[in-house]
Amino acid sequence: QVQLVESGGGLVQAGGSLRLSCAASGRTFSNYVMGWFRQAPGKEREFVAGITRHGSKTQYADSVKGRFTISRDNVKNMVYLQMNSLKPEDTAVYYCAASYTTLLYTTADRMDYWGQGTQVTVSS
Repeated sequence: QVQLVESGGGLVQAGGSLRLSCAASGRTFSNYVMGWFRQAPGKEREFVAGITRHGSKTQYADSVKGRFTISRDNVKNMVYLQMNSLKPEDTAVYYCAASYTTLLYTTADRMDYWGQGTQVTVSS
């Protein structure tokens, strides 16, 4: 079992930045591929970014490529999402997720554990 707790969400103006954090506990953190997903009202949960177990590979949704950066610290059991040049369409609840695998999945149904989510609101 892995417990995930997100933080760092909030209200920001378009063009601004936020850094989301996800604290993991329970099992060996470095055994898990980590990802960030988001869900806007009335929409399905979508992949935002993912990172392999030791951070050697990352992947991003086209909509955030060049603006968002995912990273992890396996000593602190943390994963981060740095979000720059935020747009109103980035408004959503952002979820941290973990997958007990070596593969970097981009679909929500492949993730094993989820945090409770943190709200990000970008005003125009």
